[in-house]
Amino acid sequence: MKKLAINGGTPVRRRPFPKWPIYDRLEQSAIQEVLKSRRWGCLDGNKVSEFENKFAKYQGAKFGICTVNGTASLRVALQALNVGAVDEVIIPAYTFVATASAILDVNAIPVFVDINENTYNIEPDKIEEAITERTKAIIPVHFAGMPSDMDRIMEIATKHNLFIIEDAAQAHGAEWKGRKVGAIGDIGCFSFQSSKNVTCGEGGILLCDDEELAKRCRAIVNHGRREHAPWYMHYELGSNYRMTEFQAAILIAQLTRLDEQNKTRNDNGKYLTERLNKIEGIEPLNRDEHVTVHAYHLYIFKYDKKLFANASREQFVKALNAEGIPATTGYAMPLYRQPAFETISFGKYNYSSLHLPVSEAACKQSVWLPQNLLLGSKADMDDIVEAIEKIKLNAKEL
Repeated sequence: MKKLAINGGTPVRRRPFPKWPIYDRLEQSAIQEVLKSRRWGCLDGNKVSEFENKFAKYQGAKFGICTVNGTASLRVALQALNVGAVDEVIIPAYTFVATASAILDVNAIPVFVDINENTYNIEPDKIEEAITERTKAIIPVHFAGMPSDMDRIMEIATKHNLFIIEDAAQAHGAEWKGRKVGAIGDIGCFSFQSSKNVTCGEGGILLCDDEELAKRCRAIVNHGRREHAPWYMHYELGSNYRMTEFQAAILIAQLTRLDEQNKTRNDNGKYLTERLNKIEGIEPLNRDEHVTVHAYHLYIFKYDKKLFANASREQFVKALNAEGIPATTGYAMPLYRQPAFETISFGKYNYSSLHLPVSEAACKQSVWLPQNLLLGSKADMDDIVEAIEKIKLNAKEL
């Protein structure tokens, strides 16, 4: 048996995976163009509007409104839909903090529900169980780039007259039944933060098909101003959530590679799943049969320590890192267990007493691989598998 790298053996892999972000002369030229134009803000330039139109068209929406980041997009979406004090918004407990903090920002109440154990997306049946007379909206998160069950969620929303805000921060180009996410519900929100599959370091965008709703979002993003109205007239309690021309120029270049990159991620994701399914103790998340494109912002599998000589997940991940495979354990706890939420109480919603078993299990057994790993070759995927197989053979060393 080969000695584990964490114990002084030779790593399975020494060469790096594809670096992220990826850029070339397209980004360099775009930045230079904006720099030389001296029009660096979207109020003076045209790059932001160009990207808004291109990304909206790409995702299949009529309107796009860029923002300073994905978190701001969620907050603006909630405000534009008049979600406010004492309104309840249903969200999954296994997601990034911004999904919930944006709700609190508008004085509404995040109602956490459990996720599906096979996909880690919000469980539709749990949504319906959580609906009350105060429920105003649902925020399904297309977690890791896997589209949620939008058929069932749309059915529930229609039945109960609820808004749907899609948190598509990790799902650029992802498709449910051939339809790109973020353009299915009332509003879709994306992030362009550094790790995202389309990035300019920070930034976000809202997508929608309703013209009046788009106008309201745009006003909120720009201090409550309306287009073609006097400059110092403010019709909404907005703020400055505007994107810069530099960011938009980079995003225009980034968007040109997305289809090819998503194809590579999908091919490698399917191949990796096929191989990992053969290793006892490793269980990749299921890919819903209706998902036509998975963005694979993350590749996630469950780790069963009982089949790895009871080595903890943390020990396993450290060993995997030592073999040259970047991996993390992801969220340490569901959002309602975070210190910022445990002290919050909204009447019957006392987060400290909440127990959602699937979300809690996900935080204990998940292993995340970042999206740039899936931009490699089949040989790179084989290295991931070889490293895991090596660790399993030597698990007693951990």
